[in-house]
Amino acid sequence: MQQTPPPPGIPAPGMPAPPMPTPPMPAAPAAQVAAAPAMPAAPAMPAAPVAQVAPVAAAQPRHQSTPEVRERLKAVGAISQALSAEVQKVIIGKSHVIDNVMINILSNGNLLFEDYPGLAKTLMTNTFADALGCDFKRVQFTPDLLPADITGTNIYDAKKGEFTFKPGPLFCNLLLADEINRAPPKTQAALLEAMQEKQVTIGTVTHKLPAPFIVMATQNPVEQEGTYPLPEAQLDRFMFKMSVGYPDRADEDEILSRRINRKKDAVDVEVITDPQRVIAMQQACEDVYLDPALRMYMVELVSRTREDPRVLVGSSPRGSQALLKTARAAAAMRGRDFVTPDDIKAVATLAISHRIILKPEHQIKGLEPSEVVQTILREVPVPTV
Repeated sequence: MQQTPPPPGIPAPGMPAPPMPTPPMPAAPAAQVAAAPAMPAAPAMPAAPVAQVAPVAAAQPRHQSTPEVRERLKAVGAISQALSAEVQKVIIGKSHVIDNVMINILSNGNLLFEDYPGLAKTLMTNTFADALGCDFKRVQFTPDLLPADITGTNIYDAKKGEFTFKPGPLFCNLLLADEINRAPPKTQAALLEAMQEKQVTIGTVTHKLPAPFIVMATQNPVEQEGTYPLPEAQLDRFMFKMSVGYPDRADEDEILSRRINRKKDAVDVEVITDPQRVIAMQQACEDVYLDPALRMYMVELVSRTREDPRVLVGSSPRGSQALLKTARAAAAMRGRDFVTPDDIKAVATLAISHRIILKPEHQIKGLEPSEVVQTILREVPVPTV
């Protein structure tokens, strides 16, 4: 009977109000009618705060970044997008590959391209070096290349009567180790200290490399003639191992069209940033929040590679550290201050696959390490954060 809408001031609480005044009607109609609206208002008031407090408490975020951190990460995202757009002027149809290279740079990691000749591995590295505004050096690895040809050596100065150090091409911001698997293992091993500790030891003297220092190496598949497989210790020092792949028909047609319009082979690349800003971007990624549940998700993914019956050697702890760094970089590249499960899943295959060795019987069957990682990604439950 009392279902008609009450006055605008009291919508929901006023609904039970009309029945409440009816019992006290015999006492004093005028006075009670005045007091009656106040009586139902009292019980209705506690109900409203209770309903409001619970959602507010539940909606509280687990982590809140400071405005300064959010601004820095938004700037990282903006610069990253500008860099990717500049590189895409040269490398056509490979935006996902370019984004992964950008993630690798933000993680301050080393990158290994493995693919067949002519698929723009070297061109992509050159283009990134130009856009980053970094000091760039290129070393063509050959069977007769010596370690001193890369790291530098001590040369006797007859005037001073002492040895002086002459730095090799390793002393730069971005080193392109072209066709790294064409050099013998002794020369490949010369990069181990530089890739991990960012320094080089010549004799008894240790020389620090300039920051940032990133190695981008290219190699042809091991089946190619005249190649040496990289040792496991060196593979483990690469943050990502990835391939570029062939362009599709539409992209290849666009490549030819742009070459015709350009009327020259070289492509002009604009400098987007500089080494100091790259260092600041890498440091900003350290402020990206990682939920403890996602941290355990990373640990579980890497641990499963050691327990899989098809795997002879599982991923080292460098694998979980690579997941941490690259997932943070992926979030920062998108301007976010927190990691999501999708960030981890997007980089897991690139960061872990090259760190595991399959058992011989599964290698013979043609199983790839990336397939094992993808299976683990499907099996491990994704946490909700």
